[in-house]
Amino acid sequence: MNSYKVIIDKSTAPVGTADKVKKQVESVLEQRGEELGFSLVSNPEFLKEGAAVGDCKRPVRIVIGTDSSMAEELMRELYAPFNRNHEKIIVMDIRSAELTKYAANCMLATKISFMNEMANIAEHVGADIEHVRQGIGSDSRIGFQFIYPGCGYGDSCFPKDVQALVRTSDAIGYESKILKAVESVNYRQKNKLFDYIETQFGADNLEGKTFALWGLSFKPNTDDMREAPSRVLMEQLWAAGANVQAFDPEAMNETQRIYGNKPELALMGTKEAALKDADALIIGTEWQNFKAPDFDVIKELLTQPIIFDGRNLFEPSRMATKGISYYSIGRGLSVSNNQ
Repeated sequence: MNSYKVIIDKSTAPVGTADKVKKQVESVLEQRGEELGFSLVSNPEFLKEGAAVGDCKRPVRIVIGTDSSMAEELMRELYAPFNRNHEKIIVMDIRSAELTKYAANCMLATKISFMNEMANIAEHVGADIEHVRQGIGSDSRIGFQFIYPGCGYGDSCFPKDVQALVRTSDAIGYESKILKAVESVNYRQKNKLFDYIETQFGADNLEGKTFALWGLSFKPNTDDMREAPSRVLMEQLWAAGANVQAFDPEAMNETQRIYGNKPELALMGTKEAALKDADALIIGTEWQNFKAPDFDVIKELLTQPIIFDGRNLFEPSRMATKGISYYSIGRGLSVSNNQ
């Protein structure tokens, strides 16, 4: 066994990458005049940011792409401790394993963009997207995962993988219209909160205004701001002459690293401090401690009782009874203004 090696590729790489790696290894061995038996295995990871350790210990599935029975045997032995309760290993050819990783992330991104598209339609026809979500999610063929509308997805994985598969498709002469639409909808959705803000205040009346922003990371339980909707929104507000008072439980240092000491950005120590004397509150990330705030404190600290909610955390009817102007994705004022 010492003369036989298995090269495991766990990355998200374009289909055909393993073939290129194999040729490169063979070329180097030939140049060195060495003989070494080896096999390449595509073993994509399916780890969620913020839950990677748990996902590693308790994988839902283990995809192994290989054309070697010996490599398959070694991989099964490697994963035996994580495969005790029930069979999780799915063995396939290498190219299918490479595509599986892309297909999984693109499917999830598609669900998100689809729901955002439905939310935009709901606004124009006067429907409530939350009711629609419950209606379609109760269908077991659809389910509730990844059908929450919002202000767009972020991270490096979804945007990168959608774009990469589009490029792969274009390179082989096939136009992937669905994936291009997924990317287009997500790009447009990141402008949604700014559109609401312009609707409320007027496109030419944002200069000098201050906005409290709760949530900077692209999702809860991480400080990752790659492709985060908050970045698009803040940069739009700054371009319009507005200021931002921001708070995030984890992403403050990352925000400081990206933007430095920008005078239009104040990083606040608490979510309440971000509210003081702001003209409105914006919610960009669905952190748990944002879901049950003291609305009386919000009204007291803001100059006007206005909330722009990019994650649909609250019930519009409750906000109305509290005297808060509430914009959310596909419901609230975003619906009633278009009826």
